Amino acid sequence: MKITVAGETKEFDDGISVSKLIELENVETPQYVTVSVNEEFVDSGAFGSTALKDGDNVEFLYFMGGGR
Repeated sequence: MKITVAGETKEFDDGISVSKLIELENVETPQYVTVSVNEEFVDSGAFGSTALKDGDNVEFLYFMGGGR
């Protein structure tokens, strides 16, 4: 199946979970990543049980602290 990851269309096995995608994509600091699928945020506790589907659009987001 084809999934768009950070703007790039890639091929993956059917039914891949968000947590497996994070692993396959070598996401830096996966414990701090926020994931959106089709512009909807996925709860981090559901990464393992959220199966992706053909045509999904996935973004990895990192919130950075800073300021004064």
